[in-house]
Amino acid sequence: MRKMIKVNFGTLGVLILVLVAACSGDPAKIASENTSYSKVDSLLLLMTLEEKIGQMNLVTGKFEDNNPTELVSDYQEQVKSGRIGNFLNVTGVEATMALQKIAVEESRLGIPLLFGYDVIHGYKTISPIPLAEAASWDLEAIEASARMAAVEASASGINWAFAPMVDVSRDPRWGRIMETSGEDPWYASQVAVARVKGFQGDDLASPHTLLACAKHYAGYGNPIAGRDYTITDFSERELWEVHMPPFKSAIEAGVGSIMTSYTEVNGVPVTANEFLLRTVLRDRWQFDGFVVTDWGTIRDLLRHGVAKDSVDAARMSVLAGSEMDMVEQFYIDYLPGLVRSGVVKESFIDEAVSHILVKKFELGLFDHPYAYHDVNRERNEILTRENREKARDMARKSMVLLENKNNTLPLSRDISSVALIGPLADNPADLMGRWNGKGEPGDVITVLQGIKNVAPDVTINYTKGVDFDSEDRSGFKAAIEAARRSEVIIMALGEYADISGEAASRAFITVPGLQVELAKELRKLGKPLIVVLFNGRPLAIPWLKDNADALLEAWLPGTEGGNAVADILFGAYNPSGKLPVTFPLTGGQIPIYYSYKNTGKPYGEETHRYTSRYMDIPNEPLYPFGYGLSYSTFVYSNLQVSVGEKVGIKVTVKNTGDRAGEEVVQLYTRDVVRSVTPPLKELKGFKKITLGPWESKEVTFVLSKEDLKFYDQRMDFVFKPGQFRAMVGTNAMDHMQETFKLDGLE
Repeated sequence: MRKMIKVNFGTLGVLILVLVAACSGDPAKIASENTSYSKVDSLLLLMTLEEKIGQMNLVTGKFEDNNPTELVSDYQEQVKSGRIGNFLNVTGVEATMALQKIAVEESRLGIPLLFGYDVIHGYKTISPIPLAEAASWDLEAIEASARMAAVEASASGINWAFAPMVDVSRDPRWGRIMETSGEDPWYASQVAVARVKGFQGDDLASPHTLLACAKHYAGYGNPIAGRDYTITDFSERELWEVHMPPFKSAIEAGVGSIMTSYTEVNGVPVTANEFLLRTVLRDRWQFDGFVVTDWGTIRDLLRHGVAKDSVDAARMSVLAGSEMDMVEQFYIDYLPGLVRSGVVKESFIDEAVSHILVKKFELGLFDHPYAYHDVNRERNEILTRENREKARDMARKSMVLLENKNNTLPLSRDISSVALIGPLADNPADLMGRWNGKGEPGDVITVLQGIKNVAPDVTINYTKGVDFDSEDRSGFKAAIEAARRSEVIIMALGEYADISGEAASRAFITVPGLQVELAKELRKLGKPLIVVLFNGRPLAIPWLKDNADALLEAWLPGTEGGNAVADILFGAYNPSGKLPVTFPLTGGQIPIYYSYKNTGKPYGEETHRYTSRYMDIPNEPLYPFGYGLSYSTFVYSNLQVSVGEKVGIKVTVKNTGDRAGEEVVQLYTRDVVRSVTPPLKELKGFKKITLGPWESKEVTFVLSKEDLKFYDQRMDFVFKPGQFRAMVGTNAMDHMQETFKLDGLE
């Protein structure tokens, strides 16, 4: 059902009144009608078929800095004629303003343009990659990070972000896991809402907001064999239990647009999947935004083998509910003929265009078309000192302490020297990660600079030692000598940015090259070995787990990453991050996640051969979902469950350390017996609490019937009375549990 809104046409209204009056000869009547209502339909009545389809056309500028003169030259006539309604990869006030002025002042109806961009984890001030931000388990901080990105991007002429990515992924071979919030659909749903709110704010008409776009609808996070762009193949149950919840939550939060995926669902590519785009999005979920394809996915229908030619691909897509064509221009080329021949009803075009225009109205573009093109904002609101501090804080919250044997960390600032070794020790470009907006390496604080900033009196013996993929061992000697001259060895190891992200799948998810080999040589010196791991995905790192004295998961932390690392290493910040995704022992365990279902022959209950197990490795992961250490220690006790109109769950958490710290208290439940096999546990809530030294706090959760629903054999979403188990603890494997019975709940 289409949402209709009233709008104030402003200057555009005068132009429309003049045009209509010239046709009707009754300007007084027209003026009266347009002051009483100004719905989107009134604009549709004035549009030619080509102008309507132009609103469904999204074309690309350039990935590098745009030349406004060249852009205007390339696109001037198409914008002026109404054949282009939207751009991506056009950034900067000068470039966007030049095109917007043509659309507003020189086209027949003055309809403003949307300018979209991949604002994934920052625009100019780069925050940690999304997977890292999810490791903060701090929804307010995640929302604030998206808000900061929106302010910066909107100051540079952007009004639409191709984010958040809300796909759920359980395969670290897939490079785009870095853009997700991890493996859990409930938690991914919470993060999706936070990011939509961060981008869109409380008032979408504010020029400091961006229209958000939830992507990639749906199931893109589960490609076969972890290989990007390949098809997905999963059950209807997995679709609804795992992949759909974050999209539904994003829609409930008011997300303005949805992007289709490169994949298929039930044998039908999503861009041409009427069930997903119309039955689910429009009929069931009442989505009132617009649907944009991913890059070239209409053309991809030919390669999928479901469209016979380009005309057929355009027809299938628009009938299914894909409303804006990204870059291929199939719509502008083929839809006019399809409509005029009667193959596609114009009502399909009108519906799509109305969804797009509504969002342009809600963004305030008709009333204030140049609000996003303010030179002073672009000069003053990007890469500010305040934004850098926010990025630093987000990076610290995102980092996960995986190992800290014998309290190796934090380091004393009284130590005389450290050896800093590794390809990521002084590497600004790779610390930003992929999809880094307009981030510049020159603005990034490296680990080397961060330690200098935080511990200026400590001598740093730095050498790179080894490169990422090289077989060159010539730097080993200098690294060993630097380590011998130092009290402590700090190694900055991991992935370079380009081997995670889109089109960056890896069959072997180990630390690349000779980095671990160098670590083994340095381990022989017998000095404290601290490894800081930079990566865009979970890695299989059993040697580092067993042999590093301390292991800090820093992800790809962005502009202020080096300062954040140094803050943690030297104790200025007590780490509190928890893994939002399971780390496997080896790639042979993939896919691996915490919420498996049990088998009829479960491993552990019986010791004979015929159980679900590997013969050569354990079933257990290297690090479980929700795992993360602190410089404080936390003890859980006194778990209580009370059943009334709702379920109340209480637990006492005590900080048994001598410094204040934060703990993420996690609640999991299990439906012990039900009509379809239940997962062993499902995340249902979390609380991030701060405790002073030796302080205790009672943490309370409340569950309703809605929280305990499941999809039954008929795929109805239902609550059934029965026996349940509540599990509360510090990660998905380490928790207390109590069983309770429910006959009914409110």
